[in-house]
Amino acid sequence: MTKKNLYGVIAVAAVALVSLNSCDKSPKADKPEAKQTAPTELKIAYVEVDSLMTQYEFCKEYSLILEKKSQNIQATLQQKGQALQSAAANFQQKLQQNAYTREQAEQIQAGLQKQNADIEALQQRLGAEFQEETNKFNAALHDSLQHFIAKYNKDKKYTMILSKSGDNILYADKGIDITNEVIAGLNKGYKKGATKTEDKAKTKK
Repeated sequence: MTKKNLYGVIAVAAVALVSLNSCDKSPKADKPEAKQTAPTELKIAYVEVDSLMTQYEFCKEYSLILEKKSQNIQATLQQKGQALQSAAANFQQKLQQNAYTREQAEQIQAGLQKQNADIEALQQRLGAEFQEETNKFNAALHDSLQHFIAKYNKDKKYTMILSKSGDNILYADKGIDITNEVIAGLNKGYKKGATKTEDKAKTKK
């Protein structure tokens, strides 16, 4: 399972509306001319999602968790699948040697079919659990990023912050790349949160 499959692309945007009042062209001489509001200056930045996924400590740690879980699932299913194949091959060999009565053969065959059905059910259950874990990761990542961007943008005052992944943006000047600032801020907050959790655990002990 690749890291691209584990994570979804995250976009965070805050869009400012630009209003423009038209001038009053009424022939009345005593009516003052309506004031024209100047367009708000657009201030745009972007975050490299690929860098975020590989440098944000939360993503790195959770990626390892999901990767290990995926490997465990595959190993479990492979082990049970091989055991079933071995049992089926052994049954087929003895069946050709007339080692079973008809009733015995039917019972063993029914057992193999049930074993296969159990493996399929296990695969579905483990797959659903893995998907749920992945969804939890994506939701947590989305929340942490949105929370940080909201605080970060109180001072920066960006009109829009885009997510850049691959070539979804055809061109972007590196001068508006805030990836490193965002990653540094996220990691700083994540380390603080981890330290508080460790301190609470020590206090309980």
